[in-house]
Amino acid sequence: MSQTVKPWPRLRQGLQHDYRVLKVREDIWADPRTNLEHSRVRVDCADWVNVIAVTAKDELVFVRQFRFGIGANTLEVVGGMVDPGEDPAAAAARELEEETGYVHGRLVPLGAVHPNPAVQDNRCHTFLALDCVKAHDGRLDEGEDIAVELYPRTELPRLILEGHITHALVVVAFFLERLHSEGGAAK
Repeated sequence: MSQTVKPWPRLRQGLQHDYRVLKVREDIWADPRTNLEHSRVRVDCADWVNVIAVTAKDELVFVRQFRFGIGANTLEVVGGMVDPGEDPAAAAARELEEETGYVHGRLVPLGAVHPNPAVQDNRCHTFLALDCVKAHDGRLDEGEDIAVELYPRTELPRLILEGHITHALVVVAFFLERLHSEGGAAK
């Protein structure tokens, strides 16, 4: 038996702290069952894009970069923030070229997910970039230090299962691609 979950009304917005890539605040919400007040942290972020880039030789284009949250390098697909007013597909193409120097022949939208709806309001849009070719060495933003690595597509399961790829949104991107390839996409 399914129950209805009522929305929690926001009573007050807290002071917002702007950290350039995200904004954090603590809001006060009312529990619709008890009317008791509860404070909850909210992180406002721009939407993000992830790009599974594939060359004509069926190689996956990955980036290796340092991630401050874990204090280590990670192996990931191309990704980044969607600029205000920017279409996610345009952001995907821009990030691919900026981070790797590759340009796509065709860009296929795979879907969007909420990275962490418990505290964040944004979405991560995933795209499949096909027939990618190297156009230049890339144009990294200030504060980016990225190494581009190519892997045969057949290596993907090993890279994930052996823990070389640990970023949850990257794993989700490949899951979305698999659902599409199996015909699970809405027609």
